[in-house]
Amino acid sequence: MTDRTPHPAPEPVPINGGNGKKVLVIDDTQDIRMIIKESLNLYGFITLAAEDGATGIEMAQKHNPDLIICDINMPNMDGYATLTALRDSEATTTTPFIFLSGATDKINMRRGMELGADDYLTKPFTHKELMAAVNARLEKQADLQRQSEKKLDELRGNITMALPHELRTPLNGILGLASLMIDDHASMPPEEVLESARFIHESALRLNRLIENFLLHSQIQLMASENKTIETANNSTPLAVEDVIPEVARKVAARFKRERDIVLEVSPGTFRIPAEHFRKIVEEIIDNALKFSEQGKQVRVSTTASENSFVLTVTDQGRGMTREQISNIGPHMQFERKTYEQQGSGLGLTIAKRLTELLGGQMAIESTPGSGTTIRISFGLPRR
Repeated sequence: MTDRTPHPAPEPVPINGGNGKKVLVIDDTQDIRMIIKESLNLYGFITLAAEDGATGIEMAQKHNPDLIICDINMPNMDGYATLTALRDSEATTTTPFIFLSGATDKINMRRGMELGADDYLTKPFTHKELMAAVNARLEKQADLQRQSEKKLDELRGNITMALPHELRTPLNGILGLASLMIDDHASMPPEEVLESARFIHESALRLNRLIENFLLHSQIQLMASENKTIETANNSTPLAVEDVIPEVARKVAARFKRERDIVLEVSPGTFRIPAEHFRKIVEEIIDNALKFSEQGKQVRVSTTASENSFVLTVTDQGRGMTREQISNIGPHMQFERKTYEQQGSGLGLTIAKRLTELLGGQMAIESTPGSGTTIRISFGLPRR
């Protein structure tokens, strides 16, 4: 390698201290490794050095550095191959990575960014430029970590508040009424026995639905992680939406005792889609609309179809969501639960969205706080 970086005198620049952060430097030129190591050590970083890509990968796996600085042009295993191997490893897939490049390598930096590099530093560089790049990457990583911790805390809070309530409420109803019937069975009038049995049955259905949703969500997550899709057989029987959607809508509305609030505008039409999955999508979207809107407010369910597409639209007049809340929709995520009493595990919309995507469709959500929400599911249809 002909590129050489002059040994710069440390400059008194206002930068953050290393605080024991580990930085791995991978470069086949000893002078450059020494310069970077001395500069970083001066500000409290722990610096590790490797003379080639293979050694660097081994050290990264062993020492789990907070940042990796790697030269592009190295013999045997260049920086691109080194970065690819590091990104393929679970231990280093998110480790901040800075490329070192010569001035003539700038054109090739796009390739590095596409492979997952976070930044690059052009040689020759000054002490100030080195420290600015290092601190910028570490600060960005720290910010991402803070955001991740915040979302994790929100998830923990939602699980803590939602799951015990969702599990205990129907279970307490079942246990309480069953005990009452056991103790007073001899004196209970038949109509009271029947009413208690109905309540026990409703509670059991609610508990069963919660368990089924957890199992289904786990299956969906597994399929998504393996990049699988749900195939629709060409010889399968086309689904008549004008039969399925009203049936599911009325069933969900009955669960909320809001049959009069459902407005159906379902046009006749058929398309090939697994019936059980389509029913689940429709159920969860309508369930969400009824759950987050008041009794007496309409929930409109409509469809439009053409030769190339099918669209299901569900619109409610509920409390709506902000853009941030829409972007944060996920399992166990419930918004403003401390303000609003609500049922549900937070899995419904996530299941509907993931199922739609696995079937090759798309979900779009439009919402205005205080005005309601519109959820639109669309599927492209094969040409006949």
